[in-house]
Parts: sequence; structure tokens; C-alpha cells
Amino acid sequence: MATKIKSPDQLYFTKDHEMVRQAVRDFVNKELNPNVDEWEKQGIAPLKTIFKKMGRLGFLGIQYDPKYGGQGLDYWYDTVFLEELGHIKALGLAVAITVQTHMATPAINEFGSEFLKETFLKPAIKGEMVGAIAITEPDAGSDVSALQTRAEKSGDVYLLNGSKMYITNGTQADFYTLLARTSDAPGYHSFSLFVVPSDLPGVTIGQKLDKLGVRISDTAELFFDNVKIPAENLIGQEGEGFICQMKQFQHERFSLLPFACTAAADIIDLTIEYIRQRIVFNKPLITKQVLRHRLVDWRIEIEALKQLIYHIVRMKMAGIDPSREISMGKVMAGQLLSKVADGCLQMHGGMGFMSEAIISRYYRDARGLSIGGGADEVMKDVIARMEGL
Repeated sequence: MATKIKSPDQLYFTKDHEMVRQAVRDFVNKELNPNVDEWEKQGIAPLKTIFKKMGRLGFLGIQYDPKYGGQGLDYWYDTVFLEELGHIKALGLAVAITVQTHMATPAINEFGSEFLKETFLKPAIKGEMVGAIAITEPDAGSDVSALQTRAEKSGDVYLLNGSKMYITNGTQADFYTLLARTSDAPGYHSFSLFVVPSDLPGVTIGQKLDKLGVRISDTAELFFDNVKIPAENLIGQEGEGFICQMKQFQHERFSLLPFACTAAADIIDLTIEYIRQRIVFNKPLITKQVLRHRLVDWRIEIEALKQLIYHIVRMKMAGIDPSREISMGKVMAGQLLSKVADGCLQMHGGMGFMSEAIISRYYRDARGLSIGGGADEVMKDVIARMEGL
């Protein structure tokens, strides 16, 4: 007799998945959320302390090989982990964590040498080193091919010169997974990917940038002046860094979708609680049909996004390239999260406009999702090309 399904989640997640979910949720509720207000005020979260705790619990290497300290689990476990990060009541911290797990380390894991895995990946999984991804430059954002930071081979080192902008975890990172130009030849085979330790001579961390949202996450400008990168810190083959990074972007973009979906649902939940209690013209605001319908519309879109996410996971499990669907999800998640945060702030009225209200933090944090990791317009161009347009 077939097992009776009591919940839609049982179609995707087993008891083992739910055990991981509960462990991550407990960590978020006990170790993170009680502190996020203070960290938000400080404009930085203590990543070295947080990551060491997460590393001991096995959260920073869900999919990575146990040989390097990972859990060796599949994409469904990874999705559970990412969904639960959405319950952090400061989305900048969820971003900072995914930089470690899905942005700074995937290329090292997939293309790096045994030396790089032992020296950087293993400590990152343990939470003993903080990583950052250093791609964006002042004149090269979503157009990665326009970057100008150069790494020129000189004997057994590469001399790195240039700068990087908007680098998440930048002031606390122990290493940067960095893309630099290594040739002036036209095309995409003129870039290489490196691991650059932040304590190398010539590395300068500029000011911590003041941002509209995700203020809990430190973001920095980096400068490189004749930095000697050991040749063994090259990830993969020289000239193939752009290709490696494009593959890495899919890990990055996917990582934003599950926690955005969770956060949107949480924003609605806290808004429902507020408008049940808020009395206007002698009735709770929840009795207003227009508000209930608006909330329902968003719930429908959140469910659609969740199903797209699960479809992407099924594709990944089957070994099918989900770049098209991830790009679609990235656009959808950014626009939906911003729409929900904006609409729910409106339902909070004047209270929602106060900086101390959590809905105002969600509103500020949500806006960056349509920019970071590939702007909506770039994602649409990617989709258009895949559609033959």
C-alpha cells in the first residue's frame, strides 16, 4: 500500500530533510534572530563567530564532499537549508551566508586543485575562514566581460592590479575568489579565476560602503597594487576563468530564490498579524476585502515561485542545465519580494515607515535582490537569448 501523503512538502522532503530543516531553523531562532537588531545598528555581523558555529553544525558544506568536511548531501537538502535562511529577520545576513556557501566556494570545489581545496575550501566549510566573491568593478557590473583588473604572469606568481567594488563580506573575508583579466585578446578566454588571500601585501580594503539596505552585511571596495598571487592559487586553467565564473553564477543565483520565497511568506505573516490587531473605523483592517485579496494574490505568486524552485531542483537532480529557469526565478523572486515588502509596508501605515519597524527593514533589504547577482534586465537578456530572440 502506498504511503499516504498528509502534506504537500512530503512530495519533496523526507524525515531526514525535515531534521536538517529543524536544525537550521533552531540555529536561526536561537543564535541569529535575537542579535540581528544590534548587528543591524552596527552595520556588520560577526561572520567569523557565526561561521565557526555554523561550521561545527555542518551547515556550510551541505553538498560538499565529506573529504573536505562537507555533508555530501543532495540538492533537496541544500534547498531546505536555503529556505530556512529566509527566516533570518535581516536578509543581509542570509546573503552573507550564501556568499560563503554558494558564491565564494563553488568554483574552488568544482575547478580547484587539491591544494586549493585543502587550503581554502576545507577551512571555509569548517567556518574557520570567511570567503567573498570579487567580480564587480566600478565600470564592470553585470557586464563581467568589461572588467579591467589585471593579473600578469611573472615567474611563479601573478601580479594583480586593479580594484573591485560592492564586495559582500569584503571587510571580513580571509580570501577572495577573484576574476581578473590575464590577456588582451578578444573573447571570453582572456580571464582567469584566482583565490586571493586578503592578507597578501598590496591588498587594501577600502571603506565599508554605506547602503540603502542589507545593512547588516558588510560591503567593501578593494584595491590591489602589485599583489603577488602564487601561481598555485589559479582556479582551473588560465584563460578559462570567465567560463568557470559563468557556471558559478548559477549556484549564486539559485541560492537567492529559496530564501526570498520564505522571506516573502514571513512578511505576509507578520502583516496579517498586524492588520488583525489594527482597528480602523471600528473594525480590524483584516476585514477589508481589498487587503485580503491583495494578500491572496501574493500568496498565489509565492506558491508559483516555490514550484519553479522545486522544478529547478528536479532538473539539477536529473543533470539537466537549469540556467534558463534559474534566470526566470531570479527575476521573479526579486520583483515579488519587493512587491510584497512594499505592499505590506503600506498596510502598516505610518508604523511601517519607522526605521525600527521590521517591515521597513524588509522593504530596504528586498530592493537589492533585483540588482545583485545579475540585474533583472541582464537576466531577461539571458532568457531572450535562450529563447532565440
